[in-house]
Amino acid sequence: MEVSIETTNDGSNTLYVKEIDEHYHSIKGALTESQHIFINCGLKEIQNDKIDIFEVGFGTGLNAILTLLNGKSKHISYTTIEKFPLPIEIITRINYSSIFNEEEYSLYRQLHEVQWDKYVEINRHFKLKKIQSDLTTHSFSDNYDLVYHDAFSPEKQPEMWEEEIFNKIFNCLRPGGVIVTYCAKGEIRRRMQKVGFTVERLAGPPNGKREILRARKPY
Repeated sequence: MEVSIETTNDGSNTLYVKEIDEHYHSIKGALTESQHIFINCGLKEIQNDKIDIFEVGFGTGLNAILTLLNGKSKHISYTTIEKFPLPIEIITRINYSSIFNEEEYSLYRQLHEVQWDKYVEINRHFKLKKIQSDLTTHSFSDNYDLVYHDAFSPEKQPEMWEEEIFNKIFNCLRPGGVIVTYCAKGEIRRRMQKVGFTVERLAGPPNGKREILRARKPY
């Protein structure tokens, strides 16, 4: 999958995939979007001291590094699935070294350089497992408190937004568990509701999408 680097409105880079005419993040602001949706509306919603997270789409690793940096008071186990890992040559060209300080950027690089398909302790508060696989055929063996659904859009990657996928996610979440996503389409909301989620619309990131979705598995 051929990608090119573009700068978004908040100064942070994203990637553009010409093949499907899709960006990895909002062009209104990659960093702003990830912080708002997955950290402010996701991570900060979970009160546990120990949090198990599953991410759909590792991508540039932006959600992962923001979770690591914002979850220092927690013990986080972070599992992420990615069918098409980005080469390190692309990762090193993204301008995150100018966004994060030296120590933070070193942790970011570490997220990309560690082995796949095994848990690796990044620091004493954060361990990471990267799975190179297809979510549609992936069998969940663990339970989670929080899911970041950050696949490409339903128009470009419809198989990642099917009712069957949300049913798999619902079943792997613990009671009270949360899923957050940038996509607020009515059909996606209804699919979440159909498998058992209680769904709410939230305001989107500043200058970005008007609404996002957060859903919870009932206790």
